[in-house]
Amino acid sequence: MVTKKKAAPKHAKKGGPIVVRGKRKESVARASIKKGKGKVRVNRMLLSALTNPYEREIINEPLTMAPAVASQIDVQIEVHGGGSMGQAQAARTALARALVKFTEDADLKSAFMKRDRFIMLEDSRRVEPKKYKGPKARARFQKSYR
Repeated sequence: MVTKKKAAPKHAKKGGPIVVRGKRKESVARASIKKGKGKVRVNRMLLSALTNPYEREIINEPLTMAPAVASQIDVQIEVHGGGSMGQAQAARTALARALVKFTEDADLKSAFMKRDRFIMLEDSRRVEPKKYKGPKARARFQKSYR
C-alpha cells in the first residue's frame, strides 16, 4: 500500500509570512502570520496588553477555535480606522483568514463559518450618508408653524 505524502503549503516553500486583510465598517486590519511561539500582537502591542477584555476576546476567538495551530505561530495585526469594536472585528476576520490560509484546512474554514459567518466574510453594511433637509440620514428637520 502506497501512501501519498501531503505537499508542503506554498508559504512554507517560500519561507515568508502570509499577509491577509479583514474589514469591518471603516476599520481595516492586516494580519501577518508566520511560524513562531504563539505571540499575538495588535498594533505592536501584545494581545494580553489590551485593556478591554471584550475586544481581547473578540480578536482571540479564531485562536481559541484552533488551539493546536495557535501555539505554533506568531501573528502581527495592524489595524486602523473606525472605532475600537470595528477594529476588533476587522482584526478577528483578518486573523481567521490568515489561519485558514496558513493551515490550508477546509475543516477549519467550515468550523469558522458554522460558528459565525462574519469571522471569515466581511460585513458589507456601511453607514448611510447624510442627506440634505435633515440632521441625519433619514430624520427630517421639524416644522414649526407658529
